Amino acid sequence: MLQAIPRPAPPYTTTSRAATEPAGTARQVYFDLLDDGGTSGQNAGQNAASRTFLEAQLDATRALTADLPADMRAIAAWIEHNNEQVGHQYRAYLAERHAGAPRRYFTAKSHALHFLKSVAPTKLVDGAWLYGLLPHWRDARFTPLIRIYLEELGEGVPDKNHVLLYKQLLAAHDCGQWQDLDDNHFIQGAIQLSLAAHAGDFLPEVIGFNLGYEQLPLHLLIAAYELNELGIDPYYFTLHVTVDNADTGHAKKSLQGLQDALPRAGDANAFYQRVIDGYKLNMLGAGTTSVIAAFDLDEELISVFRKKSAVGKFAHSDYCRVAQRTVSDWLADPAQIPAFLDALVNAGWIRRNEDPKNSRFWKLIQGDRAEMFGVFSAYEQQLLHDWIAGPAGYPGSGQTPRTLSYKARQRLHDTLGGQAYDRPPGDAARGIFRRHYGSGASGASGGQDDFSSELRVLEETLSSLPGKQEAMTMLVQLMSPARHHTSAGLMATRIFTSLLP
Repeated sequence: MLQAIPRPAPPYTTTSRAATEPAGTARQVYFDLLDDGGTSGQNAGQNAASRTFLEAQLDATRALTADLPADMRAIAAWIEHNNEQVGHQYRAYLAERHAGAPRRYFTAKSHALHFLKSVAPTKLVDGAWLYGLLPHWRDARFTPLIRIYLEELGEGVPDKNHVLLYKQLLAAHDCGQWQDLDDNHFIQGAIQLSLAAHAGDFLPEVIGFNLGYEQLPLHLLIAAYELNELGIDPYYFTLHVTVDNADTGHAKKSLQGLQDALPRAGDANAFYQRVIDGYKLNMLGAGTTSVIAAFDLDEELISVFRKKSAVGKFAHSDYCRVAQRTVSDWLADPAQIPAFLDALVNAGWIRRNEDPKNSRFWKLIQGDRAEMFGVFSAYEQQLLHDWIAGPAGYPGSGQTPRTLSYKARQRLHDTLGGQAYDRPPGDAARGIFRRHYGSGASGASGGQDDFSSELRVLEETLSSLPGKQEAMTMLVQLMSPARHHTSAGLMATRIFTSLLP
């Protein structure tokens, strides 16, 4: 049962020996929890490691200062003030841009794509910190927070599921290679997954983290504006602007969730202090502004060529020479890559600060008969394009982005269960649960619908369960951070949403 008890000061005690072992890296915790089905907590070793990791992150927050009011009764006014401040700052930003100021965040399209890739570990577990509350769906105290989680999942509609939208955004620009990012990029995602795995013991921290995450930040507005300028669909970001609003959105629900969960018989002040600790967890690890500031086009391009050299050093004939050396010789040692790029420039293969189409090397990777077609991903091509073009820039990379339009996103359901997604959420639930949960249920799905085999199995399994509690338990398992964006997870979310009191 979820408890609102003060968190003990370190050292922490636990009945598990594994918890006394050194905590894993953020990256290890992140993938271990997802591989375990998304914070199911069934693996004792992973469970202990994630708890140790979470406790270490909470220890780190003690050196940080939060801007939350000391009196929790002032939070509503604090939210309103923050939103007003962000609004004024954004209007000032727009005025600067309209007056001719350059983009504040992204120097070029490759910079923006690097940002999308670098924050992927966080965005691909969006909302995960609230997952641990789902088993308590009967408890009205947690209804506002559960509703936030369901909305992060798009209530089972593919076009609104935040993780699915971000996966599509990455795929549209060939930015799928994020798994090898350094550990700092996984801290936020690992925190979110660890909070989900240990919600029962860290309820105040879950609420505090949620309170901080659901406030509207200035960087979200600016990023959306500049992504759109660069031809990158900003829908994932603009969706968060609308759903996080302080009037009816997640910012308001996060405050309601705090107020509803405050202990009435326990120590509310101790609970609130832990809420503040959870709030400060948002400050750890790589964030939007730090990721943007860390981008270095030269270093990123060199890194790409170094990775290519592992294979490329075996793929060139001896007649391929630059500066009297074979290309294979240049690529034999990754440390030579900066000199190799300089040699390509000096030999005229690359003409910096001109349209990339003027460079012979660019023609090797672009065009109908390009000899190196497929060697560089769309993201890597954009890096090279922007590096060649220089500060002046030239439109396009020569690669047609696979950005999904709004109508294309609406058609996404065709690959995720077909016509089952064309019905209102309640229809599917009534068809599945008509035998158990209400004689007035109608609209049975029957055997004629275009369900995938997985969804048919889900329907049959749910219908065979003895009661609503058992069915909801199964649905919760399918709504984990690792599964909710699958076809079965999306349908489970729709059903769960329609059955939530």
